[in-house]
Amino acid sequence: MSEPNGTSAEWQGGTVWLTGLPSAGKTTIAAGLAERLRADGHRVQVLDGDEVRAALSAELGFSKEDRDTNVRRIGYVAGLLAEHGVTVLVPVIAPYALSRAAVRDLHTARGIPYIEVHVATPVEICADRDVKSLYARQAAGELSGLTGADDPYEAPIDPDLRVHTEHRTVEESVRQVRALLTARGLS
Repeated sequence: MSEPNGTSAEWQGGTVWLTGLPSAGKTTIAAGLAERLRADGHRVQVLDGDEVRAALSAELGFSKEDRDTNVRRIGYVAGLLAEHGVTVLVPVIAPYALSRAAVRDLHTARGIPYIEVHVATPVEICADRDVKSLYARQAAGELSGLTGADDPYEAPIDPDLRVHTEHRTVEESVRQVRALLTARGLS
């Protein structure tokens, strides 16, 4: 890859998929990591699950099939950006292993680096954090189909990295993910 002036780019794009339960810390870690990477001169894009769903998949519901379609769409966009030297941080629940595998396979087939990070926060901690009041709404009967509460979450069996946020500060979690990117030549 070369820059417009003909010199080689100093970075390689790739996708960092942060999967985990609602309120696990995915978006918080992605935001902190994006800030650090940008400060070091990297091109970074955060594809937040809620924002991308509203923009690209507003017609979809929350059935297994619709969630799969949404994850694959986000994965496709992430791959496009990563092919152009962008480090793409994707904090998305992505509850099903097959959907995540399809995104990984898409990246592999196109030669795009892909890292899966499981933000492994126990549901009890997530429910205490309840950033968007989803767990409270589910407990009150106002919401059904909440991943990890009354809808399944298939935790990754062999992610590239597992971050246990209940034992780390946000900064420590960000450093842990950044260290993996550095080890893989992506930062």
